[in-house]
Amino acid sequence: MTVPTETSADDVVSVVSRLIRFDTSNTGELETTKGEAECAQWIAAQLEEVGYQVTYLESGAPGRGNVFARLPGADSSRGALLVHGHLDVVPAEPTDWSVHPFSGAIEDGYVWGRGAVDMKDMVGMMIVVARHFRRAGIVPPRDLVFAFLADEEHGGKFGAQWLVDNRPELFEGVTEAVGEVGGFSLTVPRRDGGERRLYLIETAEKGLQWMRLTARGRAGHGSMVHDHNAVTVLAEAVARLGRHRFPLVLTETVVQFLTAVGEETGHVFDIASPDIEGAIDKLGPVARIVKATLRDTANPTMLKAGYKANVVPAVAEAMVDCRVLPGRQAAFEAEVDELIGPDLSREWMTSLPSYETHFGGDLVDAMNSALLAVDPDARTVPYMLSGGTDAKAFARLGIRCFGFTPLRLPPELDFTALFHGVDERVPVEALKFGTEVMSHFLTHC
Repeated sequence: MTVPTETSADDVVSVVSRLIRFDTSNTGELETTKGEAECAQWIAAQLEEVGYQVTYLESGAPGRGNVFARLPGADSSRGALLVHGHLDVVPAEPTDWSVHPFSGAIEDGYVWGRGAVDMKDMVGMMIVVARHFRRAGIVPPRDLVFAFLADEEHGGKFGAQWLVDNRPELFEGVTEAVGEVGGFSLTVPRRDGGERRLYLIETAEKGLQWMRLTARGRAGHGSMVHDHNAVTVLAEAVARLGRHRFPLVLTETVVQFLTAVGEETGHVFDIASPDIEGAIDKLGPVARIVKATLRDTANPTMLKAGYKANVVPAVAEAMVDCRVLPGRQAAFEAEVDELIGPDLSREWMTSLPSYETHFGGDLVDAMNSALLAVDPDARTVPYMLSGGTDAKAFARLGIRCFGFTPLRLPPELDFTALFHGVDERVPVEALKFGTEVMSHFLTHC
């Protein structure tokens, strides 16, 4: 493979811009998903150019490219650390954007484009740090496994999940992992009138489950009276489910997060208060993530029924996006069954379990030290992600997983709105900050 001269220098800004210019849109359909193989092969070339032995493979289907590279560490008796990032992105409609979503434009102090924060920022940091370590002859304290993966945006069927099931030897010796949606800063007002940057380390994820509901009735002419109309039965059940608020459940991770924020801000988050969500709203835009981790959710997203206006169909279907808190699966399913009633059947089309680990240990200490080395005013706190990542697959191998993509963000930036959003972008200075933190972290992990 030939390494393009435009990225011969390890500049994280130009690398992230180049990654964005690969259109790796994942539509969820094999026929229309594109770009992963081309992007993966380009990354493989970057790593091979500095001496890595690279494994490139397509997982489960042509074009679903993945790249693995291992950097041996000083202590082979220690478990390896997996550093992972996904190459695919959700689709983007160019007419909605201020810049073309696959331009990788560098303007106004940001790198713009689909994937800028989800998650080609982390992928760019990984490439730059991995190349620097090889060029400088840096030996990390333990083996590092760099993994660049396909299909995360559609559950990992042709990415992490497939690799765990079919190529577990790629993860040999790995005991811990770091990936996306953690390590970013949240600036909060201090009780003394100043500000404090909290860096949110992801230690937990809700379960991700897509449920299909099916109602069956008797087909017939639309002009007749129908007591068993599948569309009506389905619509009533979907409405009940969509309006339902599941009970408030505060996990250990969420309690630790709210306690830390309360210590800094002076806000009191009374876990027994019926208005705890109102108190959380005071945190600003990040509140939308935090509030989604207080209870299970079941959001109807798709409806399918009928083929002609004057025919009552025999079958009606709905898809529901369910996100379930750790330890709540059985109770959640019982609650759903009661809501939808006996006239519908349900089945899980995708079922990726929740995950939670404790906020402590040597790896957490290394994250904290790396952030403090670059930002002395940092404080790390745990939090739960309402969505899901490839960590769900790696946890099945007994790997302890964290979200750690360090970014020092401007206080006014609505960071959470950028994920899958229009005008997705990442600050240039945040990328440089994250690369410095990641380099420190991986030499002390």
